[in-house]
Amino acid sequence: MKNLLIVTAIMEVGVGLALLFAPSLVTQLLFAADITGAAIPLGRVTGVLLLALSAAWWLARGDAKSLAGGALLTAALIYDVGVTGIAVILVIQSQYVGILLWPVIIIHVAMAVWCIALLRRMPAHPH
Repeated sequence: MKNLLIVTAIMEVGVGLALLFAPSLVTQLLFAADITGAAIPLGRVTGVLLLALSAAWWLARGDAKSLAGGALLTAALIYDVGVTGIAVILVIQSQYVGILLWPVIIIHVAMAVWCIALLRRMPAHPH
């Protein structure tokens, strides 16, 4: 589980920084769409959220088998499944498909599968 927490933290800190400093560029690359108005600060808030989650994943890497580590792994699974679901819906509807959307789908599916495999191996009540 340590490796998953490290990989997730590193990947998402990059996305978080990109959303914080260049939310319009991120939305252009992911969704081939421009954002204006309140969507810009909302993108930045999302960036801060990803930075906070990245810090939690990074700091938990050494204690991954604890109850808190399991909770962070579950949070990562929810995030990966949610991002994948939203992205797949956009592709099915042929809306807002940017150059990076398919790679994002592939990465988040792989990360979700990894999370599920690790969660299945965890004891019911880790200590």
